[in-house]
Parts: sequence; C-alpha cells; structure tokens
Amino acid sequence: MKPSLPTTPASNCTPPPRRRQLRLVGSEQGRPIMNGVRIAFASTDRSTVNQHFGSTEAFAIFEIGADASQLVEVTEFIDTAQDGNENKLPAKIATLAGCSAVYCLAVGASAVKQLLASGVQPIRVEEGSPIEGLIGDLQAELASGPGGWLAKAVRDRQPADARRFDAMEAQGWQE
Repeated sequence: MKPSLPTTPASNCTPPPRRRQLRLVGSEQGRPIMNGVRIAFASTDRSTVNQHFGSTEAFAIFEIGADASQLVEVTEFIDTAQDGNENKLPAKIATLAGCSAVYCLAVGASAVKQLLASGVQPIRVEEGSPIEGLIGDLQAELASGPGGWLAKAVRDRQPADARRFDAMEAQGWQE
C-alpha cells in the first residue's frame, strides 16, 4: 500500500496569479532617468487608470523625471478575480519592486498595509484618469521641488554621497 500525501482544503491552496511581463532592457531608453521615480499604474489600456489594485489585470510601469518619462515595464496578470483571496497580493506587490507609488481606482486595507511596508505609496484616482496627465502632474512637482511621499521617493533613489563623511568630520567629535 502506498502512503498517501496529506491534503489540505482547496480553498487554502490557491496558487499565486500567473503573469506575463515585458521589461525594456539594454537600450538608451532602458536606463533610469536621473532624479526620477518609478511609478506603476493599474491599467489595461496603458493610457488610463482603470483597475482596482487587488484585481488589476495589468500594471504599466513608467520611469518619470522632471523632463522625461518612459514606459519601462508592462505586467499582465492571468487570474484577476476580485474574490477576497489575498494570495494574489504578494505577487502583485513583488511586481512593484523598485516602484515608489501605484495609482489605482481603489485598494483594500490589507493591500495598503502591505504596499506601505514594501515602500510603495498607494494612490487612488478617479476611473479613467489619463496616465499622461498624471505623469505631467508628477513632472511638474519634480521640477518645482517635490513634497511628501514624492520627495522621500526621490531622496531614497539618490546614491549615497561619499562627501557626507567629510561633513561629519568637519563638525568634529565630542565625547
């Protein structure tokens, strides 16, 4: 007699969503924009924000700077039912690695906590908000001096300045 494998109820074994991903690499346009941020938009048409975060069918990810922006990645999810199953969230949040924010129509409380813990600011917008207009707003804020989450995102993307140690040394050391 063959030993049987332990079983668990099917509801506890939902696999993570399958996805297709297109990422631009190896070109001039694939390079990060200086002093820019990476922003995701929950969108099926890559021109408007039209999806709820948890059930989004796709993310369009842009690299955005004060003077330029470029589409750098598109991820499409195969299993997108809005069924309250949170097994889909880790894969979607992992897709946003390196992003500073995600624009979507709505986002649940659990997803907000997980996004913030991974350093991604969720931003709710009206259905049909044009991505081009949202990018323009971000560019204007970047050009004039960002505030809030955007200032933090820009600061976090800056390489550490080796001269900071010189400044610390100039201040002196007291014990």
